[in-house]
Amino acid sequence: MSGIPSGWNRQVRRVAGDRVSRWTAYLPRIAALEPSLQSLADHQLRKESLGLRYRARSGEPLDRLLVEAFALVREAARRTVGMRHFDVQILGGAAMHYRSIVEMQTGEGKTLSATLPLYLAALDGKGAFLATVNDYLARRDAEWMGPVYKALGMSVGVIQGQMPQPQRRQEYACDITYGTANEMGFDFLRDRLLLRSQGEGNRDLFGQMLGVSGDGSGDQPVQRELHFMLVDEADSILIDEARTPLIISALPGEDEQIAAEAYRWAAKIHKQFLEDEHYEYDHDDRTVELTLEGRQLVRQLPKPAAMDRLPLTTIYEYVQRAIKVAREMFLDRHYVVRDGEIVIVDEFTGRLSEGRKWRAGIHQAIEAQEEVEITFATSQAARITIQDLFLRFDRLAGMTGTASSSRRELSKIYKVHVLEIPTNRPPIRKQLPTLVFGTSDARWNAVVQDVVQQHQQGRPVLIGTRSIDKSEHLAQLLRNHGLETTILNARHVEQESEIVAQAGEPANITVSTNMAGRGTDIKLGQGVAEIGGLHVICTELHEAQRVDRQLIGRCGRQGDPGTYRQFLALDDEILLLGLGPRRARRLQAIGEKATGPLSGYASLFHKAQRRVERRHFRDRKILLYHEKERQKVQRQMGQDPYLDTPG
Repeated sequence: MSGIPSGWNRQVRRVAGDRVSRWTAYLPRIAALEPSLQSLADHQLRKESLGLRYRARSGEPLDRLLVEAFALVREAARRTVGMRHFDVQILGGAAMHYRSIVEMQTGEGKTLSATLPLYLAALDGKGAFLATVNDYLARRDAEWMGPVYKALGMSVGVIQGQMPQPQRRQEYACDITYGTANEMGFDFLRDRLLLRSQGEGNRDLFGQMLGVSGDGSGDQPVQRELHFMLVDEADSILIDEARTPLIISALPGEDEQIAAEAYRWAAKIHKQFLEDEHYEYDHDDRTVELTLEGRQLVRQLPKPAAMDRLPLTTIYEYVQRAIKVAREMFLDRHYVVRDGEIVIVDEFTGRLSEGRKWRAGIHQAIEAQEEVEITFATSQAARITIQDLFLRFDRLAGMTGTASSSRRELSKIYKVHVLEIPTNRPPIRKQLPTLVFGTSDARWNAVVQDVVQQHQQGRPVLIGTRSIDKSEHLAQLLRNHGLETTILNARHVEQESEIVAQAGEPANITVSTNMAGRGTDIKLGQGVAEIGGLHVICTELHEAQRVDRQLIGRCGRQGDPGTYRQFLALDDEILLLGLGPRRARRLQAIGEKATGPLSGYASLFHKAQRRVERRHFRDRKILLYHEKERQKVQRQMGQDPYLDTPG
């Protein structure tokens, strides 16, 4: 049994503040219970847990049960999965119980930490949910931590895509349920629709949509009350996904064929429109507006007969959308084509976003551009944003490796504390000087040379890229130099766990999109620590600093050695997005004349990144305002704010 390290309380106060330092008083009390709990047989340990459950359901506050509950979970984990919670994990669990988003560095055991507040929240019988970013992580974590809960008499469920309604109901009925934010949001909407149809005395109104069979076996809501939600990768879900609307569509409208013709026509003719002559492009808001000359060109071009029913203003919008997607949306960067369908690549996680579609006709314009079947965002039966879903929970908490840079937004919108939890061992990863090059080609060449040097030492190397196409381009450059390279991107999701497991082995080279920054823990192979640990290369800044920090966090886990370096170029997209086209063009002109690394430019990249982050924050605040106003109006009209049918 380890005590609190010398000076640890001072570190807690420095990192997390006085609020968390008060919670350290729990640590010796929890530790004092360990000897007696270790002497219990398994059935006696379960009996202790049942005693806590009885007290909670009799009305005793959960705050008063925290010490005993956490001690039980620590002992159950030691017995079942061979892991004993560190003191910092106990501290993180206490913070999450008290409505906090905690920042815990990679390798510090967020998955194990989550068992503490989830068990405590589930004691009163109302259930506890954990939402994560994809089905794989939800299933993995539920199976991994399941023995801990079961040793304490708790049931564990997991929600997966395509799961039938009766099974979903069983999984939600468990004491603790793992799943994704999307699946839980859609279940919330389907339940609202089902209750509405039953209230109107029409059980079959949404039957086909809900997957309800006619035998009455699936005509009950699946989800229990929204009591406690713990969000894994909280910044990704609560911020990056905040604007994502979850929509259940009603029956298709009558004008699909005309719209499909218009999308295909616009995709074929948009190249005839020239910037500053036929249209103007706003680089800040990313909007396209046809000029007078552009509108005249639209009127002159031949059109399918079906489009005669469309007003000119609508036809202008089809052309503007086609120009916008051609400028901004790229295959193997923003989306992939799989089995004849457009599948979005999440820009923050690097993973495929099954079932998601862009709004405002963007998805259909891309389908027309790629010449696949055009699907339609038909009229809505129900909708909710990710943001609004989580605001409905009685208690909300979360954990992530990168929350501190989003403290203001998380606190303001979700009314939670945002706290940094100190590491179990002091981090010793080293940052190497950032290198800025004039062009992307010069940057890629420098990256290859750095990889060659690290490979000669036998160190494993992880290289992060912003998109699928860039990961494959760099991997080919490395192979051209005779270096065996593994790619991890949305095309290789089935091999993700296997690739990550090998990424820390001697001399391994892994090129990845942001997939390697979420839900992964790279362990060092034998002898790697002695030669410097994992070397991480960042090849471009993302639109959120948090994503860069996630990649950096792959090295130096649990006090391991490691190094990282950023390689940037003056033609990187972040400069265009953050500084505007004029300044970006001037920098590109400077870069084209450069012959080696440039000094004095690194700060510009971070300035541009901060501007982009502020713009996204503004957009999310606007979304929240409009969503609240929409709901307010619907309530005044006597309607359910989540259903687009009269209440």
